[in-house]
Amino acid sequence: MNQDELKADMLQAMRRLAKSVTIITTSDGRERFAMSATAVDSLSTEPPSLLICVNKTASLHRVLEAGADFCVNILGQEQEHLSHLCSGPVKGEGRFASGDWRAAECGVPYLADAQASVICEQDGRFAYGTHTVFIGRIREIRHSPRITPLIYVNGTYTTAVAVQAPSVAAAG
Repeated sequence: MNQDELKADMLQAMRRLAKSVTIITTSDGRERFAMSATAVDSLSTEPPSLLICVNKTASLHRVLEAGADFCVNILGQEQEHLSHLCSGPVKGEGRFASGDWRAAECGVPYLADAQASVICEQDGRFAYGTHTVFIGRIREIRHSPRITPLIYVNGTYTTAVAVQAPSVAAAG
C-alpha cells in the first residue's frame, strides 16, 4: 500500500474514533487564542498530565511553541456552536465572542460553563509530521456536575447515550 492509500485509509479509520470535543485555549499575555480539537488525551496520573496535538499551521501553535501554558475545555452537548466558532473562519479574539470566558490565575482563558476545564502548565513538546504534541502538567481543574459531552464521530457532532446492560437470564 502506498503512502496516499495509507493516508486515505487512516482518515477513514479515524472517522470511526468517537472523541469528546474540546476547545484548547492559550494566551501570549496580549492576545487570547482558541481552537476546537479532538486530538486530546490523558497521559499520566503521576504526575497528572495530558497531551494535545496541534497542527503547525494553527494560529495558536506559535504561542504554544514559545512555551505558553494552555487549557483544555471539554464541551457539553449544548456548546456545539462554540466548537464551530473556534474551528471556522473567525480568528483571534472573535473566537471568544460567545461563551462565559474567564482567565485563570496564570492568565490562560477557560470556559466557565464547560463540562470541565483542565488548566495545564506546558511541560514538554515534540514535533511529528504536520503536528506538535504538547504535554501539559495539570495545575487546576474546574468541572461541572453534569456529564453530557459533545462528541465528534464520522464528521458529525453527537452525544453519548448510555447502553443498557443486557439482562442475564436466571439460571435454571
